[in-house]
Amino acid sequence: MTSTSASGQGADYAATSSEAYQAALRVIESVEPRIADATRKELADQRSSLKLIASENYASPAVLLTMGTWFSDKYAEGTVGHRFYAACQNVDTVEALAAEHARELFGAPYAYAQPHSGIDANLVAYWAILATRVEAPGLAELGAKHVNDLSEADWETLRAKMGNQRLLGMSLDTGGHLTHGFRPNISGKMFHQRQYGTDPVTGFLDYDAVASAAREFKPLVLVAGYSAYPRRVNFAKMREIADEVGATLMVDMAHFAGLVAGKVFTGDEDPVPHAHVVTTTTHKSLRGPRGGLVLATEEFAPAVDKGCPMVLGGPLSHVMAAKAVALAEARQPEFRTYAQAVADNAQSLADGFVKRDGALVTGGTDNHLVLLDVTSFGLTGRQAESALLDSGIVTNRNAIPADPNGAWYTSGIRFGSPALTTRGFGADEFDRVAELVVEVLSNTQPAAGPNGPSKAKYTLADGTAERVRAAAAELLDANPLYPGLTL
Repeated sequence: MTSTSASGQGADYAATSSEAYQAALRVIESVEPRIADATRKELADQRSSLKLIASENYASPAVLLTMGTWFSDKYAEGTVGHRFYAACQNVDTVEALAAEHARELFGAPYAYAQPHSGIDANLVAYWAILATRVEAPGLAELGAKHVNDLSEADWETLRAKMGNQRLLGMSLDTGGHLTHGFRPNISGKMFHQRQYGTDPVTGFLDYDAVASAAREFKPLVLVAGYSAYPRRVNFAKMREIADEVGATLMVDMAHFAGLVAGKVFTGDEDPVPHAHVVTTTTHKSLRGPRGGLVLATEEFAPAVDKGCPMVLGGPLSHVMAAKAVALAEARQPEFRTYAQAVADNAQSLADGFVKRDGALVTGGTDNHLVLLDVTSFGLTGRQAESALLDSGIVTNRNAIPADPNGAWYTSGIRFGSPALTTRGFGADEFDRVAELVVEVLSNTQPAAGPNGPSKAKYTLADGTAERVRAAAAELLDANPLYPGLTL
């Protein structure tokens, strides 16, 4: 990895990492050679493709190696110093360090490092809010200290009350996440939910419309944050809206946590000082292991701390250890340089599309992602995604506001800058990437299926894939992934 990498180490670090992986793969190969082979092929594939998925990145060798230890063998339900299993003193050290780094990095009063994923983190947050805002007052009203002290009738009354609360979140097609109250997801089944969107003309978040929806609906939880909205959010305004209607403000910053950690988002754009509860993943722009975190104010900390057994099972101690390593890396000055480069490179990618007549949702970006409307090329998102993959460009199709093709075929492609920035790409390289994307899409045509026009089938002009792959290889060879690491 390059100067923007998490490790910031040189040739000795790369050589040591290479030796470690070679030894590990020999051990794996002795048991199941097909897994060792797939692992080698995965690195080869990642090295030879332009990874533009906004939710993916490249973790450092230190982070990756940390996950492959005997911490995987240890059960540790409970919290630091209060476990339901014996001999957890080393897990206590790991979890405490992960939480410490998270608090210091984000300036949060409290951090919980156990969630296995972003969805788990959101579930912990939702139930912590319900426990604090509904369960605890209900117990006090009934003169009970614990739910097990309630009669069957009182428990059913309280349980029904917890299951009849309201949540207001960003709609899926305008950039929200399925865990923000989308009906097929558990969040949409837990809560009586409604969704807010964006301005139908500009595509920008309309705070007056959010406030109006909140006043009418009066949610217990107002969710902010996004997975496919290419602009920044004013979290101070979102907190004002939440306070006006008596809602708890929860922010899901899974996508842009690296920009918060790297101080690209500050002031009103930093969710931590404004939200009651903040959730995130630890991969994506934060460049750590796959996992989740919850940050909270002191009011909600006791309930979040009961994520296990409330929502979670045994914490993944080896992943918490890797979180601690990644968060320690993110506290280094180099990470701020990286985070700013992520934002700058996304801008360069957006500019590259605009000058080639690409239609962007909101007309551009000011975070780490770009959303391209591919209907201007006569394609669905699925056709575009497949044609780009044929050409060595890895992306994901994504819905756009009021998408006529729905959430499966979609009308958009989402691009992210974090991964290629880790490899060392800069403004010129991202402009060239935009050029290659447009070349592929301009040479792709929809194809007919057995019953007429297909939303999935396509034809790619002869020679396009090979030409683009060769051009991409030049960019990738100049910015190698894990340089010095041989398998």
